[in-house]
Amino acid sequence: MDYTIVAIVIFVVALVVAGGTLLFRPRGRLESAEKPSVEEPRGSTAVAEPEAGAEPEAGAAGATAVAEPVVEPVAPPLVETPPPSAGRLVRLRARLAQSQNVFGRGLLTLLSGDTLDDDAWDEIEEILITSDVGVTSAGQIVESLRTKVRVLGTRKPEEVRALLKAELVAHINPGLERAVRTEPHGESPAVIMVVGVNGVGKTTTTGKLARVVIGDGGTVVLGAADTFRAAAAEQLQTWGERVGAPVVRKEEGADPASVAFDAVSRGIEDGVDTVIIDTAGRLHTKTGLMDELGKVKRVVEKKSQVDEVLLVLDATTGQNGLRQARVFAEVVNVTGIVLTKLDGTAKGGIIIQVQRELGVPVKLVGLGEGPDDLAPFDTEAFVDAILGG
Repeated sequence: MDYTIVAIVIFVVALVVAGGTLLFRPRGRLESAEKPSVEEPRGSTAVAEPEAGAEPEAGAAGATAVAEPVVEPVAPPLVETPPPSAGRLVRLRARLAQSQNVFGRGLLTLLSGDTLDDDAWDEIEEILITSDVGVTSAGQIVESLRTKVRVLGTRKPEEVRALLKAELVAHINPGLERAVRTEPHGESPAVIMVVGVNGVGKTTTTGKLARVVIGDGGTVVLGAADTFRAAAAEQLQTWGERVGAPVVRKEEGADPASVAFDAVSRGIEDGVDTVIIDTAGRLHTKTGLMDELGKVKRVVEKKSQVDEVLLVLDATTGQNGLRQARVFAEVVNVTGIVLTKLDGTAKGGIIIQVQRELGVPVKLVGLGEGPDDLAPFDTEAFVDAILGG
């Protein structure tokens, strides 16, 4: 009994001691024990809590505000104002003279020599032929010069130059109508078709011609009817955007006649002065393709008359260029020639030969890679340039 009482007393005392220990435990340790520690992930950025009494930002409502990305406005493409066409050939004379120095200076050197024997005249004729003047024209020029030099007995450089200039001008035929018809008629715009084989610079010429028309104060719609070459429409689109000329185009492989028809319709609707249609660069030996070119012209004429068919020729191709001209003239009635690549090593005598063979005037010449290097052809300025005057 006594042991039982003693055990109960010891048990009670132990409970009292344990309760006192828990009761008087430091508060900081108790809170630390009760609140589990949360370790922040590495690399995270601590976000400061708003101070008491601070109002949340508008639209945040307790959420973290995220800055919206700044979108820069896309500037519209700059529209250029091309220079007028008047005087372009004169401004480009130095470039033309540089490319024709063998032709012009070679002839003048021989004609001004102390002796003009048969060998000298044969060499003069050879220079003319190798410059693509043509055998017939070269023979006529030499015969006329030989007679005049013999009669006049002249050897002075300025006199010889005047004689040679007169002969070249006469054979280039300054009386041909060389103006490109770009003026509208009635409610219809002037329609120009640009034709030629691959690689002569036809699409580039179309874009440059648009610059010529716009530089002279006209308005233009371009038709990308070369639907067989993947880059042709994109190239023409770039030319049009630079001068603010709309381009009518369709998907690759579309009917070229349909594109040409739609371009003319757009030109009538917009009331522009000129519609310029770039056709496929078809090989002149492919009869089917040439027939298709004729189809494009016939379809366009259901909407409006075709005022010009300009055949683009590479001046460096010589006799091959002349063969091209003949075939195209049979299909679409070519009204004018555009001679490209007269810079560099070009031989400008092809002007005389192509006009003699076809009776079609050279109306435009390309003298370089610049956007405004296409110039209306001027007979006297051209001859002055190749003779170094």
